[in-house]
Parts: sequence; structure tokens; C-alpha cells
Amino acid sequence: MNTTPTQTPRKTGRNWIAVGGVLLILGGMTTLTAYSSTLYEMFCRVTGYGGTTRQADVLPEKMGERMITVRFDANTSPDLKWRFKPLQISEKVHVGENGLALYEAVNNGDVPIVGTATYSVTPHKAGIYFNKLQCFCFTEQVLQPGERIEMPVSYFVDPAIVDDRNLDDVTTITLSYTFFPAPDQSLAGVRQTSELKPADAAGDGARVN
Repeated sequence: MNTTPTQTPRKTGRNWIAVGGVLLILGGMTTLTAYSSTLYEMFCRVTGYGGTTRQADVLPEKMGERMITVRFDANTSPDLKWRFKPLQISEKVHVGENGLALYEAVNNGDVPIVGTATYSVTPHKAGIYFNKLQCFCFTEQVLQPGERIEMPVSYFVDPAIVDDRNLDDVTTITLSYTFFPAPDQSLAGVRQTSELKPADAAGDGARVN
């Protein structure tokens, strides 16, 4: 006589544990996928990975003797009708010194446009030592048709770079921006009023040399 073996309670319990584990893993993968871009951006900001710069509130107390040449680069997405460029090619600063650069943007389109900028530095390994005090990249920019604005970047190179033997060969850092149309264009009808002007771009925490 043929009999069908019955599953023991122990095996049934193990199966449910296995199913639960798989569901837990799938749920975790879904959550990580949903937040992966945000987590990656946070990781890059903290570590400087991929050339991501860091944000600072105040300048270091002292400048160092080492000099770094900072070069400025600008790019514009093909679907953004802006002219975007740096107003200086480069500047040479001491580590810990407050540098100030200006970028120009002009809306060559016939409608108001909201733009947002991504940024990085090269070589990538220097990203963790490049700090911004103020930057137009922290907020979206609104330009009316034909409008031109100058946007300042206040920055410094962390003096701790001199203690990193892996960066002994770095004499030039390139700061690069790329402007894209912002996903949300609802602000396009509101004129941008920048709180940061070239005269006070160094911010409240800046050191006066």
C-alpha cells in the first residue's frame, strides 16, 4: 500500500522560518533601493567619496603654508537653456584660507527656469578636504528670461590635507559644477533673491585677513 508521508511539525516550522527570512530580505532590499540615492549622497558628503565636497560653518583657526591652486569648471545640461561659466579660471590659496569664486548664469530661454547644480572636485581623493562655507548649489536658482546673475562660492581647503600622505602630490584641485533643470518648476514664477552677495560671501564665521 502506498502512503503519502506527512510533514512533521518541526519541518513545517523550519519552512515558515525560511519563508519569513526570505520576505525579510526582500523587504530590506526594497527599502534600500528606495533610499539608496539618499544614503549614497549622505555617504559621499561625509567621506568625500567620488569627489563630493563637504560643507562647513566656520573657517579653520589658522592657515597653513601649503598653497593649492583651485581651478573652476562649469557645465550645462543640454536641456537647460542657460549660459553658465566661471568668472575666473583659477585662484591660488593657502590651506585654511577663505577663497571666493564667482560663477555667471544667464537664462537664454524665453520662459522662467528653475535650475539646480550638482558638483564635485578632482582629484576625487581631495573631496573630503574641500569645504564650502556658502554656495549657490545649496539652493535652487530661478532665472527669468534674459536674466543674468553672479553666484559666489565661499570655500577653503582643510589644513588637515597636509597630514594625509596620500595627498602629498595634490597641487591643484578642480571644482566642477553642472546645472540641470530642477524637477520641480513650480518656483519658476518667483524671482530668486539671493541672500549671499559677493561682498559678504565669506559668511559670519569667516576670518578677516
